[in-house]
Amino acid sequence: MIREFIATADTIEEAQKQACEKLGTTQEQTQFEILQYPEKKKFGLFGGSPAKVRAFVEVTPLDGAMAYLREILEKMGITDFDMNAEETEGGAVINIEGEDVGFIIGHRGETLDALQYLTGLVANHMDEGYFRISINIGNYREKREKTLEILGRKLAFKAVKTGAKTALEPMNPYERRIIHTAVQRVRGAVSWSEGENMQRHVVIGPDPDYKPSYNKYRRGDRSDRSSSFNKDGSYTRRPRSSNGYQRRQYAEGESHLQDSLFSTFEDDNTASAVRESINERPDTSLYGKIEIKRSRTDD
Repeated sequence: MIREFIATADTIEEAQKQACEKLGTTQEQTQFEILQYPEKKKFGLFGGSPAKVRAFVEVTPLDGAMAYLREILEKMGITDFDMNAEETEGGAVINIEGEDVGFIIGHRGETLDALQYLTGLVANHMDEGYFRISINIGNYREKREKTLEILGRKLAFKAVKTGAKTALEPMNPYERRIIHTAVQRVRGAVSWSEGENMQRHVVIGPDPDYKPSYNKYRRGDRSDRSSSFNKDGSYTRRPRSSNGYQRRQYAEGESHLQDSLFSTFEDDNTASAVRESINERPDTSLYGKIEIKRSRTDD
């Protein structure tokens, strides 16, 4: 898009300066075309003409968007702020920084979304193609996106567990897309949009076509169970001792846990001596005698 202004003045320099002020640009950013050179009056009375200069500048969609946004912020009473733009594929992200710019975000980003929408309209009126404008203040977009991702996954797990669906508050298309992406990562949950225009919102619920696969436990495959199922369907319970615990049968030559306690001695004679000492003193345990602390009431 080309912006231009034709200025007239007594000199060419004055006409150029006047045109730059109207366009809001500097002389380095502006191109000039001299339409008419100034002529002095003859004898100071007759003829003469002022200088006429055409000043023009090529404005990109991003330049137009930033100029419009700066004007809006200044009219909102914000003077101490900085703007910088990061061009992306098919658009740009405008970052606003300053001390008193937090209120621009509004309730859940509603004011920021409105500014972004209007700025995008201005940018797309300057070019035939589509140019996406995104406005960010203090990394608000990143924080909001993270919050929506956590919310979407949480409600998706809830839908799988309870089988109930949940309707969220109305959101813009960008935020709804974040919710849909988060729900897709949870098996057994689906999301869809309902409502029209400003009431368009996301609903999260269980997937009716999802069939969970459970890893069922087969009792007969575990040897540490006290009972098992036979191949013919009959049920066999293993014998238990009187105290409720199953006795283990040891084969001939199989070592016992108590034997392993004495395996650290150097020879069999030493181990046998320790066994005899313990048998002679049954009140003493392998790890020493344990004294029971008595209370004063026992005296």
